[in-house]
Amino acid sequence: MKVRLVPPALALTAALAIAGCGASAGGDSGGTDPASAAPPKSPLYIEAAVQPEGELKSNVEALAQSIAGVDDLGDFIASELEESANDSGEPFDYEKEVSPWIGEKAGLFFERYDGDDFSGYGVAVQTTDVGATQAFIDDQAKSSDGPARDGSYEDIDYKVERDDGMTIGIVEGLLVFAEDERTFKDAVDATGGESLADADNFASTVDAAAEGSFADVFVDVGALIDQSGGSIDPEAKQFLDSAGIDPAEATAVASLIPGSDQIEIELSSDLAGENPPSGDASSLLGSLPADSVAAVAAADFGARFDEALDQIDANGIPGEIPPRRFKSTLKEAGIDVDKIVASIGDLGVFAEGSSESSLAGAAVLTMKGSKEATNTVSNIGFLLRASGTPGVTAISGEASGFSVRSDDLGPKPLVVAAQDERIAIAYGLPAARQALASGGGETLADNPTYKEAVSALGGTPISGFVDGPAALKLASALIPADDKEDFLEAKPYLRKIDYVAIGTGSSGDLATAKLIAGIGK
Repeated sequence: MKVRLVPPALALTAALAIAGCGASAGGDSGGTDPASAAPPKSPLYIEAAVQPEGELKSNVEALAQSIAGVDDLGDFIASELEESANDSGEPFDYEKEVSPWIGEKAGLFFERYDGDDFSGYGVAVQTTDVGATQAFIDDQAKSSDGPARDGSYEDIDYKVERDDGMTIGIVEGLLVFAEDERTFKDAVDATGGESLADADNFASTVDAAAEGSFADVFVDVGALIDQSGGSIDPEAKQFLDSAGIDPAEATAVASLIPGSDQIEIELSSDLAGENPPSGDASSLLGSLPADSVAAVAAADFGARFDEALDQIDANGIPGEIPPRRFKSTLKEAGIDVDKIVASIGDLGVFAEGSSESSLAGAAVLTMKGSKEATNTVSNIGFLLRASGTPGVTAISGEASGFSVRSDDLGPKPLVVAAQDERIAIAYGLPAARQALASGGGETLADNPTYKEAVSALGGTPISGFVDGPAALKLASALIPADDKEDFLEAKPYLRKIDYVAIGTGSSGDLATAKLIAGIGK
């Protein structure tokens, strides 16, 4: 029988993170910071506070009961761990052998990223009793016929699993286990020298994390780019430069905050550059159709669109349009791009339907005047007809514009139409009419579930909404039968989601976002 020393420990830490937490992952637990065991350029680091207590413990247990029907999450996880350990030949009693020494925080780092996969993972768990922790390690190492190999590095003793090299030991008050011996030694070096906890970008990013979080996820965008070979598309880099964004210095942090009837994720990042998105597009979002399965809106879309067009004009389109000729070429055709973009306000997008045949949706642009909306659509339609684009037909009525039909689009045409101060780009004429009918008929603002989503976000303006039951019904109809196995396994849990609400904003020079999933009983 082979020793399986590290996998149970990994499962233990993951389970403790799932079980709940008693404080923010960024707070002071009074023990060695798990981030001090992570190498300084680790591109991904996840930290969770363990040992649940108070309101946070109550919230986690309420969610476990609502989602999975588990009354006592801690007992359930302990039982599952003990059963798994028995199967691996390393039985233990969680209450007697583990609970007495588990500290408040645990961290998981990945040291390397090759552009596709992460590797070199390590886990650091705070321990309140080093002697009891070492006794647990020793007992587990002796519980199989094939004992782990002993090793030592920088006066730190550790054990290595003979089968795959996984390594475990105690480092500066932390139970550390790693994917391999090399990664474990890197963790030892980090605790004795430079670590992720000492990095300025880590400290400043984690300081922006939400308080009272269940877990925080730190991403070093620059390290991801560097370790994957620095491969970033030149045109994308030019666009980022024009927006004042330096991806080599960018970081992000996401915080998971459980509530009694919701799951919240808060995100902040400096990837938005010198001018993070601002504004409030909730009015446009609330005016979209009441039966939308999903809808999103972005404030001041015209300004962002202008930045993108400036880059296209500067670089041209390879093989089609030389640099500095994009805008002038369109202007010669009667389309003044700068004037159009200057008149664009917010952008909204919605989808509706419960099957492939009923699926429809539209993008909606608000314009700073009805004349600009009508002229823009008319000029684009004229250009398409003049260029001989097949399937283009003018439409008339209250809305003006054109439709495009092709086999690639399916049974419904792509419709581009303007009415009052709106432009709709829709799949199907009915969706175009709904997109243009601002203030007519029932809208999302009248939808009770949407109102719950808005309320859940508090003072954060809503910028995205998903109707849980409607989205689940549509997904059930669209996912091919051959790919449904995993979906069917997740479906009982997805049924518990009433809605998903997304809010965006900014804080100083950081872009912020909040995602809340409302959980039903």
